Amino acid sequence: MSASSLKTVRDAIKRRSFDGAYYIWGEDEYQKDDAVRDLANAGLEAGARDFNLDTRRSAELDAETLGVLLSTPPMMAERRVIVLREVDALKKDARKVLDEYLTHPAPDLLLLMTGAAGSKPDATLSSSSTSLRFDLLSGDRIPRWIAHKATSEFGVKISEAAIELLQAAVGNDLHQLSGELDKLASYVAGHGEEIGEDAVAAVVGVRRGETQADLLDAIADRNAPRALGLISHVLTQPKTTGVSIVMALSTQMLAISWGRARLDEGLSRARLAQEYSGFLNETRAFTGRPWGSATAVWSRAAERWSRESLDRALDSLLEADVALKESRVSSEEQLLATVVLSLCAADERSAAA
Repeated sequence: MSASSLKTVRDAIKRRSFDGAYYIWGEDEYQKDDAVRDLANAGLEAGARDFNLDTRRSAELDAETLGVLLSTPPMMAERRVIVLREVDALKKDARKVLDEYLTHPAPDLLLLMTGAAGSKPDATLSSSSTSLRFDLLSGDRIPRWIAHKATSEFGVKISEAAIELLQAAVGNDLHQLSGELDKLASYVAGHGEEIGEDAVAAVVGVRRGETQADLLDAIADRNAPRALGLISHVLTQPKTTGVSIVMALSTQMLAISWGRARLDEGLSRARLAQEYSGFLNETRAFTGRPWGSATAVWSRAAERWSRESLDRALDSLLEADVALKESRVSSEEQLLATVVLSLCAADERSAAA
């Protein structure tokens, strides 16, 4: 998993002792790129970097070219570093050269091979090199990642409230989170301040009470007027679309439906919050915010929704998802407003029954 792979990378860099080859794979491109960059930087001598670093796309390599790359000694340095991007795309003859090399890797070469996101792990490469797997970070790890990134890379502290607001605005896109942290660090530079909510509001353009998480909360609480008032604010936020909102709502309603079923089985509400932690660990569902915030809302909302109203809500969300993906939709805001009214009204009908 990502945590153990990250520890492997950090330990190797700290010791300045590297294995001959690393196979870096998984769904999170940001963490994979980070691992490649950190290992390459640590493995290269600064003055000889230009002579001893080769980065190639595997699909463009033939057997002869790859053989030359793997057999070239370092120039005026202890080692060379070769990065093979999307190693899964190697042609058959080039792959044979690679497999033969990995049986006796050169002691003065650090080979970094990345797998394409979405591809299955290569069992042969996993066994013949050090395998580093980087999955997408779950909602409970994102806050720790933000705090560590802020201090280690940008040299600034960030408050817990600011972390939660930033995650609510950006989600789990590490590339975008890193970019926003860079801007936030520059914003507070010279003032000796930590990054707070005001800085996030000024730089990212989102205030507490106007995030997608707030929209989800309003719908979970059946507060249609508040939810309707938030739609336009949420749609203006980075990388937020009608489709992404419907997806987040679908995750939430499925989670609440699961909680409703557990309550019907006799589970107490107090116990439900703990059960949700297991649910998230098993499903790795994307919450778009810290898990604690999501599970608190889901636990509270599970008592307010009946199974029938939840079924109707999920049907409405499926219809909305199909409609949003059709080019005939003229206004995402209008369609989302219809969804909000449908979901809240469905539950009100059930509550009144």
